[in-house]
Amino acid sequence: SRRPAAPARRPMVSSVLCRCVASPPPDAAAAASSSASSPASVGDPCGGAICGGPDHRLRLWSLFQTLDVNRDGGLCVNDLAVGLRRLGLHRTEGELRKIVQAGDKDLDGQLDFEEFVHYLQDHEKKLRLVFKSLDKKNDGRIDAQEIMQSLRDLGVKISEQQAEKILKSMDKNGTMTIDWNEWRDYHLLHPVENIPEIILYWKHSTIFDVGENLTVPDEFTVEERQTGMWWRHLVAGGGAGAVSRTCTAPLDRLKVLMQVHASRSNNMCIVGGFTQMIREGGAKSLWRGNGINVLKIAPESAIKFMAYEQIKRLVGSDQETLRIHERLVAGSLAGAIAQSSIYPMEVLKTRMALRKTGQYSGMLDCARRILAREGVAAFYKGYVPNMLGIIPYAGIDLAVYETLKNAWLQRYAVNSADPGVFVLLACGTISSTCGQLASYPLALVRTRMQAQASIEGAPEVTMSSLFRQILRTEGAFGLYRGLAPNFMKVIPAVSISYVVYENLKVTLGVQSR
Repeated sequence: SRRPAAPARRPMVSSVLCRCVASPPPDAAAAASSSASSPASVGDPCGGAICGGPDHRLRLWSLFQTLDVNRDGGLCVNDLAVGLRRLGLHRTEGELRKIVQAGDKDLDGQLDFEEFVHYLQDHEKKLRLVFKSLDKKNDGRIDAQEIMQSLRDLGVKISEQQAEKILKSMDKNGTMTIDWNEWRDYHLLHPVENIPEIILYWKHSTIFDVGENLTVPDEFTVEERQTGMWWRHLVAGGGAGAVSRTCTAPLDRLKVLMQVHASRSNNMCIVGGFTQMIREGGAKSLWRGNGINVLKIAPESAIKFMAYEQIKRLVGSDQETLRIHERLVAGSLAGAIAQSSIYPMEVLKTRMALRKTGQYSGMLDCARRILAREGVAAFYKGYVPNMLGIIPYAGIDLAVYETLKNAWLQRYAVNSADPGVFVLLACGTISSTCGQLASYPLALVRTRMQAQASIEGAPEVTMSSLFRQILRTEGAFGLYRGLAPNFMKVIPAVSISYVVYENLKVTLGVQSR
């Protein structure tokens, strides 16, 4: 009959993955005794990774063949649907499609054996992190109180009855607790992307402000969106950006001056540039242009976040968070919308940074004079290279950050997805630096085009003619003028914005876990 068939197959599926408890035995002797005394332990204890015993690949191959219904050496969505149904596991077509997309490295629409193995390894690693984060008592079991506490930490309050309902859906032996094997078996071949734990700890663009707001916006968990924690994160990030930009403003102004005025005949150095600024306008002149640079944080961040949330609905499917390439598309479009909205402020910032003492009485005076002398078009000088610069900056920053994040999670994450301060700062600094390096020539051309009308008698130039002129007169090096002060401000900017962000989070009542 069909009824006893499913239980006979289910243990075979469960035993394919690691059956070890949450922490490995201290030595080989303990491992041997543990294995002998507990028939549930199959393979070598591994403490989190899938067992790598000699028969492990054979067990994986056995499961792969069971799921490979049409025997073509690959698992497509239909294979997984039929194969898992035979094993008593029911998944929706959307869930199965996500599994294939997550593991399909060669983009042929199905998983071969190596892709299948890699997907399961990565999958169990993520499930282990979630299980450990829920297991507050660290006893290898999750009970109703721990589920309630974990959701409370995320700002969501549920009753004990609701927590018990969640437990019953996974609890196979009726103990009203979930051990690692029950947790893992329940989620076997179930897509897990962007676990809330990882989203919570690996915020990137919200935390770090290096003066350029071109990064792809952070993801927020469902709980953060429902409880209003997202706006507190954005306010904390905006405040951190304001402090960070103000502290590094002298380096930013020096960068703008070197981008516009430095050449082979006028070789500005860092010390000489600071001396020249102080001699011309005193120490206070080091902060010229910072006011408008800080003011534009709020409208840019707000517009970008709202645009990103709207574009996500168009780009993404029904899943909670987007995959990397979808995030890049949505983030770049949101960045383009935000930059288009506040671009006149970018032009004002450059003009204010380049102004001589007494040239303008303030931001409004500067805007009025530009409008009177040059017209509305002046507020969009350099717009094209600025828009083109969003894609390499956002793309490389996101790719490098996600690569570093995943490398750390794969190699070092054991008990939590929390990377700690130094890892987070290092990843943010490296990814921001790579993004800036890739888009720097476009940023330099943008700044020169913004500044050109402030130079008396300067001819009208296009982006392509300016590129050619710089390459002809200064060589490739000319496209990187001002790079030194730009890189000098990255580490202090990232560090200051992180410290201020963490303190503002506490002040605003954001759960800092």
